[in-house]
Amino acid sequence: MKINTTFFAFITFLIFNSINASAQSLSASVIDSISQQPIPFATVQLKGKGVITNEEGNFNFLLNETITESDSLTISSMGYETLSKPISEFTTSKILLAPKSIELREVIVSNKNYSAEEIMDLVEDNLEKNYSNNLTKKRLFHRASYFDRWTKSNFKVKKSSIDILNQNFIDSIISTVPKNDAYYQELVGDLYGSYDEDVQKLDLLKASKLYDKNTALDQEKIEEQFNTILKENVKPGSYFKIKSGLFSHKINADEVSELFKEDVDSTDVAAFNAELEKKKKEKELRQKNFAHWKRNSLGNILNELPTQAGSDFNFILKSRKYDYTLNEFTYLGDAAVYVISFIPDGSADFEGTLYINADDFAVIQLDYINVKPVSKLSLLGISSNKYLSKGKIIYKKGADGYYGLHYYESEIGERFGIKRPLKIFEKNKIVKGKNKQNELTGDMDFVFINVVKNEMIVFESEDITQATFDDFTENNTILPTYMPKYDPSFWEGYAIMEPNTAIKEFKATPIE
Repeated sequence: MKINTTFFAFITFLIFNSINASAQSLSASVIDSISQQPIPFATVQLKGKGVITNEEGNFNFLLNETITESDSLTISSMGYETLSKPISEFTTSKILLAPKSIELREVIVSNKNYSAEEIMDLVEDNLEKNYSNNLTKKRLFHRASYFDRWTKSNFKVKKSSIDILNQNFIDSIISTVPKNDAYYQELVGDLYGSYDEDVQKLDLLKASKLYDKNTALDQEKIEEQFNTILKENVKPGSYFKIKSGLFSHKINADEVSELFKEDVDSTDVAAFNAELEKKKKEKELRQKNFAHWKRNSLGNILNELPTQAGSDFNFILKSRKYDYTLNEFTYLGDAAVYVISFIPDGSADFEGTLYINADDFAVIQLDYINVKPVSKLSLLGISSNKYLSKGKIIYKKGADGYYGLHYYESEIGERFGIKRPLKIFEKNKIVKGKNKQNELTGDMDFVFINVVKNEMIVFESEDITQATFDDFTENNTILPTYMPKYDPSFWEGYAIMEPNTAIKEFKATPIE
């Protein structure tokens, strides 16, 4: 037995030190010891830093030279016994947590036996004490996932003066459009500012994008086909009028003339240099726009938290719109927690669950989902329906005594439809005689579904002064790196949230 124990300890030591030496990360799955099901969104902490398990119960913890085998890894989740022991004692890739059974009557002796409504009143009364809007610097990871699906894509040609633009051609074009598509974008950065979306600055450190580039290649082929058709059938100086019922749009002659431009002659040094300078400025603009877009997206997430005034998620600040039920009493680590469910009382949009610290009445976690469409529009054959809005938010108490965002997840689904006539016709002011040249008319019937999922984890947060915020200047020169398949080595040296199986197994279609 002694020999086996010594050998086992030696192997553990070698594994741990090989991880440290190569600056790798610690990966494992957190599992319910009874049901053997993964435990999503469990908190994993090591030396004051923490990550969250993903929806599949997996986590990835970045190790550095300060970590030793005797340092304790602590794992906690609502309703489970907290597990804490030295890293050297974690010997498998599966970590089991035991459920912790707590009855509602086990309330803290020092607390009154509050009703759900009284607890919610205390939550609102203590918002300023529990949540600060001070300036901070947050090191964060953000993942945005976009899913597109066409459920209907029909166009019936009624009339076409260009023979090749017939029903068969239109059908062939529509058939090349992917019916299902996915796009993933990830970034690591430091976000300076408060929880107001207008008081934000972003230091973008690294970013990636994962999608099937062949989708874009197909779009280029479609453009090439249409450009060829237009070059052969459309006269220089023409412009197009696009009408759909009451709506009309004009494509100017300058836009059409772009089709007839020749490539820049590389032997013309002046023209070639001008083209290079133009491309350089376009890249700089893309870099600037990408960083601004992501900064605005992150600022919007912070500003829309339900603890912020004016948030559309009004189940905390407008408690009169909801009915609350005190379901149970549980623990998150050593913190006693009230579990309160809520449903709409009248016209409110959401239902869900709030987890409230019994000591200071801070909301430390919440789950929500809409019970009816958040917004709907149907006008003149154009429709939109935001049929899905759900999410999870986890707060973490900082050294300053205030709670700040630790993890955010939201999923929004929208359905768009258009069922209208379409008329495209060419006009030309140069050609004598009949002004109208070519024409294409038909009926559109399209239905498109878009789902956007956002995940954000704040790894570190520190207070900063107004002077520090003012002195920091955004100088973002980073564009996301394209990846045809997920590459974990891309994020080596950075803390991120473990991707789910769909992302790990994503592969772009090979180019034929």
